[in-house]
Amino acid sequence: MPDMSRQSEFFYDVASGLSQGQRERQEDQIAFDFPVGVDHGFAVLSDGMGGHNAGDIASRVVVTEVFSELKLKTLSPEQQEGTIRQSLQSAVRHANLRLESIAAQQDDDGIMGATLLAPVLFHDRLYWISVGDSPLFLFRNGTLTRLNEIHSMEAKIAVMQQSGEINAFEAANHPDRYCLTSVLAGYEIPQIDCPEDPLRLRDDDIVVAASDGLEYLSTEQINTVIQDNRDKQSAEISAALLREVDRFDDPDQDNVCLCVIKTCRRSSSDADRSPSGSQESRASKRSSMTVVSAKTENGSSIYRISRKVTV
Repeated sequence: MPDMSRQSEFFYDVASGLSQGQRERQEDQIAFDFPVGVDHGFAVLSDGMGGHNAGDIASRVVVTEVFSELKLKTLSPEQQEGTIRQSLQSAVRHANLRLESIAAQQDDDGIMGATLLAPVLFHDRLYWISVGDSPLFLFRNGTLTRLNEIHSMEAKIAVMQQSGEINAFEAANHPDRYCLTSVLAGYEIPQIDCPEDPLRLRDDDIVVAASDGLEYLSTEQINTVIQDNRDKQSAEISAALLREVDRFDDPDQDNVCLCVIKTCRRSSSDADRSPSGSQESRASKRSSMTVVSAKTENGSSIYRISRKVTV
């Protein structure tokens, strides 16, 4: 358990982004909450399972259930952090039971499934829970690293390649490569990634939570986009990532949802600066931004940024 008596003066610049890609409907859902005046917050995203009934409903149920459970806690931040793993696991169980209940009322085969990714931050400490293949990335010192587990056959196929059972070509073209091995679908969840110890964040770290639609880009492409935009606001980084997805122009491009979280540390000197130009002054206004990628009638792309500032 981290020493919560030593609090870092962190604040966050947060934005989310959405793109429908080449799919007929949007089955990704995302919500986040980073209130003004506090050094903690969280995001919840879910990717409805393509090919299953009501994937958009499944992802909406998962986000709603998990977001509500985390948001409506009446504990102090210290108490919340002390029980955060239990809270996250409880939220997952409740969301899974809710999917089971809704699926039982369907007229068809009753299958509803979705992934889950929920990063939670307390000051400079990052916790998370994830089920499925939605990636959680950390960009630090020019390097992009995946933090969470991959609950798909991709991980098992990689082991098979490393052991020599199959070669690189067979691994890359394996028919089960992207089959999920764990999801929320109303039955037992085989794998849940929820580390006991948090990751310590540093000043200028960038955390990206996303659906797997972002991974139509390679890790190198994602790294380059963030590197080129690392000094910009989170909304601009989000828009740059969506532009790169659009520029890549994959005819099978999946939905994309993402949340970019930039961490910033207040120094003691910030409080002594003039209010008009201080970092503290800028931090006192929290911006909630959403970037939405859309196609116009002539096929060109537009990126709308919706911004809400709270003081």
